Amino acid sequence: MNQTDLRASWGPLTSALFSLAALVAVVPGEAASQEPPQAVATDVPAGPLIDGRLDDSVWGAAPVLAGFVQREPLEGTAVSQRTEVRVLSDGDALYIGAWLYDENPSAIVFGQTRRDASLGDSDAFSFILDTYRDRQNGFVFGTTPAGIEYDGQVANEGQGGGGGGGRMQRGSAGGFNLNWDASWEVATSTDDRGWYAEFRIPFSTLRYGTGGEQTWGLNFERRIRRNNEQSVWAPLPRQFTINRVSLAGSLQLDAPNKRIVNVTPYVLGETFKDFNQPGAFWDEEFAVGGDAKIGLTQSLTLDLTANTDFALAEVDDQQVNLTRFPLFFPEKRAFFLENAGTFTVGSGRSADLFFSRRIGLVAGREVPILAGGRVTGKVGGLQVGFLNIQTDDVFRYDAENDVDIQLSPHNNFGVFRVFQEFSNRSRFGGIVVSRLNTDDTGDYNLTYAVDGRLGIGQDLTFDGWFGLTETPWRSTAPDDRDGFNRGEYAFNGGMSYVTRDWQISAGYRQVGEEFNPEVGFLSRDAYRHVNTRILRHIRVPSVSWFREFRPHISWNQFWDLSGFSETYVVHIDNHFAFENGAFFQLPGLNLTGEGLREDFEIRDGIVIPAGNYDNYDWEVRANTDRSAPLSVSGGWSLGGFFNGTRFGPNATLSYRYRDRFTTSVRLNYFDVALDQGDFTTSVVAFNGSYSFTPRIYLQANVQYNDDTQDVSTNLRFGWLDTAGTGFFVVLNDSRHRGRFAETGIPSGPKQRQLVVKYTKLFDFTR
Repeated sequence: MNQTDLRASWGPLTSALFSLAALVAVVPGEAASQEPPQAVATDVPAGPLIDGRLDDSVWGAAPVLAGFVQREPLEGTAVSQRTEVRVLSDGDALYIGAWLYDENPSAIVFGQTRRDASLGDSDAFSFILDTYRDRQNGFVFGTTPAGIEYDGQVANEGQGGGGGGGRMQRGSAGGFNLNWDASWEVATSTDDRGWYAEFRIPFSTLRYGTGGEQTWGLNFERRIRRNNEQSVWAPLPRQFTINRVSLAGSLQLDAPNKRIVNVTPYVLGETFKDFNQPGAFWDEEFAVGGDAKIGLTQSLTLDLTANTDFALAEVDDQQVNLTRFPLFFPEKRAFFLENAGTFTVGSGRSADLFFSRRIGLVAGREVPILAGGRVTGKVGGLQVGFLNIQTDDVFRYDAENDVDIQLSPHNNFGVFRVFQEFSNRSRFGGIVVSRLNTDDTGDYNLTYAVDGRLGIGQDLTFDGWFGLTETPWRSTAPDDRDGFNRGEYAFNGGMSYVTRDWQISAGYRQVGEEFNPEVGFLSRDAYRHVNTRILRHIRVPSVSWFREFRPHISWNQFWDLSGFSETYVVHIDNHFAFENGAFFQLPGLNLTGEGLREDFEIRDGIVIPAGNYDNYDWEVRANTDRSAPLSVSGGWSLGGFFNGTRFGPNATLSYRYRDRFTTSVRLNYFDVALDQGDFTTSVVAFNGSYSFTPRIYLQANVQYNDDTQDVSTNLRFGWLDTAGTGFFVVLNDSRHRGRFAETGIPSGPKQRQLVVKYTKLFDFTR
């Protein structure tokens, strides 16, 4: 079957998918079965001691919040274990006490003792505060029986941006930002009746409107891992999490007027050696810098940074690239992750109009950030964000020609974002992103965009964006760009429909020939893209050990602007989910196609000729119970690939000893056989961590990439204080394992770096 026949045969299928989406979309969503519950924070002269025991007499002054109901697995039914919560306030902080009773305390799953470890693989208690009561945004705090600190920011009720049914994402490109680290306290304890959690959340940690009596959104969630039960205080349909703050209960309290002022300086000592440079020597450096946070108003915050250092950022996970398009690596630097949801516009991981990794990084090298600032918050009901960063220039020494080559000039980066939120998840806003070479003002790039979201009921959402760029013509030849805005445009629209039983999404995107968001991320240029997906949840309550089937079908296709098909994937599959969290899929069928207008060199000396390549492959994925001390996950894909075949197994073996030691080994392997030649490639990674306490840890990350034949090692010791500050020692080592005759790089060490850093938060809030 050729490319034309395939497209023709999908015509009825495509029509059926969109017709079904339109039909289901008009079905009214499920209404809440009852009014959301209400709570009052009891005022006390002094808060309790945070020791996790909940035996302070002040707790007796607060009314008990109970009445939790299941969200999973049996929505709206009674819980298997009793939960009680009390809320206090002493004018400086909010206190949450949770009595998490358990008839079988020996079965409590403690999970990892590491900040922001997943709450899904252990027993856990968490809550969300919608401090503006805008029913879209909030702050999440949580813990496990191990006493970890878990916090994050929620934007757009946790939904990722971009349309077309984009799934919730974390970090700078989505609706939930796990990398936000605040200053607060938690402690836990256990006994023969269950476990207990005690929180202290300073008001200075939160952002809200003016002080005084007010009402916030509030919901609590408890997870019991051994039976995968999730219960909530304010009832939620099972397709939503507590991030769905529009369905949260309410908390009445008296919040103080506090003008936030805190400073986080750092001192750093570093030694570095680049073994690839002729006559390399150890370069030693001592640096001082830091950040400051200043409350301009109760709801508007100014963040400043000077001589910014990112030595503590996690290293990227190595990936294998068998495509002709760039890979996406998420932002991991703390300064850019805070309030990242405010600046998110576009389609995550494929067409981000602002991508903070374009600032301070070029060609895999760090570009010094001299200074910068960020303002975020609310002004008169508008959510606003402003970011400005000045970077230094960077040169690379070319030993062959004995010259320094400029990799990046002095650049100034600016972002201005504003949007208005309306009821039922709806909003409308715009963004302007700029890059300016401060040594040559004729070298610049601008991106403008508007975006919006319309919620209809609880289930149906439409969203989209439209963007333009402006790039000066730098060539001496005449500017031959034509069309709308000289081809510097892009737009995207989509819908998603999510209920207990159905997930349906569809979207369309078009990127112009010259669209150029230099401070953004494009996975490919000049294309049209269509995607649609239908998934059905089928529960089997009569089988105690099995939870649900998930049959689904999806279609993704990219054309260039002339109509030539570049890529398509039709995926048909069924998932099997078990009560303990284990999962497997029947062999999923993928109908795939790649269109090459020109030859593609996939590996040195292996060139795939231009043409159309239609194939199919099978894939399998599975995992065991990830809460168990020993777990395995992995799968494989097998089938056609361009004019040959590809076999791609992958596996991760994880082991946890109690709540202190965790380790995993991950393998991604590809065996590719093409008419033009065969090759194999792989990535092997080892991760391990040992937590002496919830705030003292040792971590190791060792990765080997067969493409580069490099072994990279990252070792980190941390002694945390609060809000991610403390004492840290970081060792980075890169070593080449290939032969010089094959790679042109001598075997042995490439780079080595040792960093010792101390940072501390000073709070001058008044």
